[in-house]
Amino acid sequence: MLKFDNRFVDELPADPNPENTRRQVHGACFSRVNPTPVRNPTLVAYSSEVAADLGLDEKWVKSDEFAQVFGGNKVLDGMKPSAACYGGHQFGHWAGQLGDGRAISLGEVVNDSGQRFELQLKGAGPTPFSRTADGRAVMRSSVREFLCSEAMFHLGVPTTRALSLIDTGDLVVRDMFYDGRARPEHGAIVCRVSPSFIRFGSFEILASRGDLETLKSLVDFTLSRDFPEFDTKAPERYQDWYNEVCRRTAVLAVEWMRVGFVHGVMNTDNMSILGLTIDYGPYGWLEDFDPDWTPNTTDAQNRRYRYGHQPFVAHWNLARLGEALVSILGIEGVEAGLDVFAEALEDAQKDMIVRKLGLDEFLDTDEALASTLFALLAASEADMTLFFRDLASVDVKAPSLSALEHAFYRPAKLEAHRNELNAWLETWATRVRELDGAKRIAVMNAANPRFVLRNYLAQLAIDAAEKSDYSLVNELLDTLRHPYDEQPGREHLAEKRPEWARNRPGCSQLSCSS
Repeated sequence: MLKFDNRFVDELPADPNPENTRRQVHGACFSRVNPTPVRNPTLVAYSSEVAADLGLDEKWVKSDEFAQVFGGNKVLDGMKPSAACYGGHQFGHWAGQLGDGRAISLGEVVNDSGQRFELQLKGAGPTPFSRTADGRAVMRSSVREFLCSEAMFHLGVPTTRALSLIDTGDLVVRDMFYDGRARPEHGAIVCRVSPSFIRFGSFEILASRGDLETLKSLVDFTLSRDFPEFDTKAPERYQDWYNEVCRRTAVLAVEWMRVGFVHGVMNTDNMSILGLTIDYGPYGWLEDFDPDWTPNTTDAQNRRYRYGHQPFVAHWNLARLGEALVSILGIEGVEAGLDVFAEALEDAQKDMIVRKLGLDEFLDTDEALASTLFALLAASEADMTLFFRDLASVDVKAPSLSALEHAFYRPAKLEAHRNELNAWLETWATRVRELDGAKRIAVMNAANPRFVLRNYLAQLAIDAAEKSDYSLVNELLDTLRHPYDEQPGREHLAEKRPEWARNRPGCSQLSCSS
């Protein structure tokens, strides 16, 4: 059964006020708070891989007790529920205290292999950080978070995980687009799993208040628990740690770009200190390749968090983290870490191009090869996932666009750029023609997925789940376990976006309301 070792709450300063009332929490990293029970928790889906990592018996996972625990109705021995305090920059502006307003960590589990996992319920009720909100989550956002957490893991993108998705049996009122049309929706709870849920904003809030003692305690704790590779007594440990956070964040941003993922709300409170994808809110997947696309309606005007801008925002967020840590790193240390980010970003981008295009190495001429392709994909409205996946099947001895025509959304745009696309294919084919064909195709197919969680597929799963039909949720979960494999019989889950989904809410437009 679960073995708890709750270092975060045992070693860091706690909120001395035991009341679950909305307030500013000072001098503490967390508040103790229990989940609020729900009416009828029912298991919708679970990740067998995460259950296995935690050492859970699948019979118990399917039991009523499991639903009670991970629906927030029962606290097991050893659990020490809490909500973390953090702040953040939201859309480029300091927002002050934010914190876990609807997420409650049950505790930290250590499995038989010594791996540590924090279990967190999202949608488990109000906390001192909920402000005016109810602390709940709805089925649509919970389906999206559950499926995408696991999809990203199997794609090889650093991410938090998801153990379970629970239907609470309660209704939650939400105004999806903040336009005065609030309606009741099915409530749900996701159990998120990660070695750590510490964020950039965890440090920012303490620095903003001048609480350097607690800040230093949190930094030392983070190094000790989450970065054991650094000697906790070495004088360079803080610089090495910040450098590593910068490196991981650069790699993460490029991995998002590789698979066409758009986070949608890259606020500093949504940036993991471990370099993981965290907080799946109004995210989306590029379908037609558009570097300026953002799924977040709140960001529609300025497009701060658009696909092509994500590496720049990652750098900006790291600079804000560096400002919070300047009392420990110094200005020079922050600048050194940001230099590490720039170098790691460039290396990761080159590696991405090599893998996606099946090259043997990155040459100076390959930058133009890639940039020309990206411009053509945007101009011709090509489906990113389909184009890159099926590029591997083009005959490099006689390259033709015929093998890729199914990847374009607008026939007129394809025709307008056909000659340019054919010219690019000839240039690419000449570049790779002398390489080992089988090896090249294997490299490309390992970098370019056949299956991603397309926006319209997630919405279809939500539509069914809101009618208590969870079959598509589970079919997508199973399909996305093997995103790089051809899966006969599931070709319909790899098709490009249908026209009905082009502008449908939930498919192309999302908000932070969940």
